[in-house]
Amino acid sequence: MSTTTYTVKGMTCGHCVGSVKEEVGQVAGVTGVDVDLESGRLTVTSQNPVDEALIKDAVDEAGYELAAHS
Repeated sequence: MSTTTYTVKGMTCGHCVGSVKEEVGQVAGVTGVDVDLESGRLTVTSQNPVDEALIKDAVDEAGYELAAHS
C-alpha cells in the first residue's frame, strides 16, 4: 500500500474537490483519493507508487495545478 500527499492550487469549492477526486480516481492503480479543500491537500492511495506525472496530468485535466509533493 502506498500513500502520497500533494498540494493542489486553485480549488475554491466543493465542485473543485469533486472534479479533482474524479480525475485522479481514474488514474490506473489509484485505489483511494482524499481532498481537503481548506488546505488544498490531495492524498492518493494505491497498491504501488503511482508516477507523479500521471497525478499532475489528472489534476491539470480537472483544471487545477499540482503545486507540491510532500
